[in-house]
Order: sequence, then C-alpha cells, then structure tokens
Amino acid sequence: MSGYIQELRRLVGHRPIMQCAASVIVVDEKGRLLLGKRTDNHLWGYAGGSVEIDEKVEDCAKRELFEETGLVAEELEFFMINSGPEVHYIYPNGDEVSNIEIIYLCRKYHGELRAQAEEVEELRFFEAGDIVLEMVSPPIRPVFRKYLEGIL
Repeated sequence: MSGYIQELRRLVGHRPIMQCAASVIVVDEKGRLLLGKRTDNHLWGYAGGSVEIDEKVEDCAKRELFEETGLVAEELEFFMINSGPEVHYIYPNGDEVSNIEIIYLCRKYHGELRAQAEEVEELRFFEAGDIVLEMVSPPIRPVFRKYLEGIL
C-alpha cells in the first residue's frame, strides 16, 4: 500500500475512497503476458499500484513494475483507462475503493524477473488464450476482457 493511501486509510478506515492507479501489462517477444499471483486474494494480475501525491502517472507505472517484478520499462504505450462501477472493489482486508486506473503496455524492458514477496506469490508469463477471467483479480477483469478481445 502506498504512503498516501496508507495515510488516508488511517483517517477514513475501510470507507470507500477514490484511488488513482497506474499499471503495466508486460508483453514478451512471444506475445505472452506477465502476470503475478497476488498475495491478498491469490488471483492473477499485472503490476500496478496507487499514484503518490505529485507523482506522474507514467513514473508510478514504471515504479510499480520495478517494485513488483524487478523489470525496468524502456517504453510504455498507453492502453486504456479502467474505471466505473465494474472496478469498485473491496479488498480482502475490508478496504473499499472506486478505482481509476491508467494501464500501459510494455514490450521493451530489461532486468531480472523477481517477485515482490509482500504483494506477489509468483510471476509467470501466460499465453493470451490461456487466460480466463475467473483467474484474474476482479477489478482488472475489464482490462483483460478488452485486451483479449483485441487479439483473440
């Protein structure tokens, strides 16, 4: 949990908040997607997290990618904004959010793949056709729906 969100949570507890996030879908040279199995709900997702005060969205996306996967984005390509009632979510710890998430694709990256133990149980590349929505964390299912519709 980011510093800003952590501070906000001390004030509002589990009540709903608007959360601005930036995320990255890594696509390797074979067209596979890098997913991480989350430690909180044990479902799969891409790297991403809350934007800090005065942080550029692109910088947040790059920071989150590095923190969660060990990879450094060389280029980001805007993919979509994920927002609305479909991405309203209550985390397993009871924190409730209305997400506004900016998602990027990253095809050029470097670094050594390593999972951030606090947030990610496992990292794995998946063929797009092997991803089913039920295996994906609920608030990001609309993103996968759009991505998979575009390539399958």
